[in-house]
Amino acid sequence: MSELDDFRKEKDEYFARDSSSPLDHEQQHAFQGLAYYSENPGLRFEVLAQEFPEKEAIQMQTSTGDVAPFRRWGRFSFQVDGESVELTLYEDVNAGHLFLPFMDATGGEETYEAGRYLEPHLLDDGQVVVDFNYAYSPYCAYNTRWSCPIPPMENRLSVPIRAGEINFPGGAHTHESHSHE
Repeated sequence: MSELDDFRKEKDEYFARDSSSPLDHEQQHAFQGLAYYSENPGLRFEVLAQEFPEKEAIQMQTSTGDVAPFRRWGRFSFQVDGESVELTLYEDVNAGHLFLPFMDATGGEETYEAGRYLEPHLLDDGQVVVDFNYAYSPYCAYNTRWSCPIPPMENRLSVPIRAGEINFPGGAHTHESHSHE
């Protein structure tokens, strides 16, 4: 079993059994596990981000109309299916770690419509590990009692990122996909 498989198994156990799970009691009772794309090594990157000299404080809009404080930390580029794209990394003012909210072309059909999140890791050599296989839906994807930051416009990609968590059946905003013949 890989490190990613272990992580996913532990997350399922937390969602199913823990009292602080984002799922309500009914959802926990019916929970069969989260759904994911297969691991994609091509969507794991160690990048040298361009750290911003001044960390601009911003108020990120949330799913409930509130705001959450972050700092714009830096920007990095990478390739997806031969297309060059860029994303901005933020620093969570309260937790102090890097935060990467993003939307991509899978949103609303394959993944949560309001985007997904990652917590990239800063390495000693200044590079940042960005592994989209760990991309996850925010808690507001499961039910509306949660308030979640919405990815800013600068982190909305026109390319698909087919890695990480996919739509949760029975979640707050799940859309049924229709096949076109």
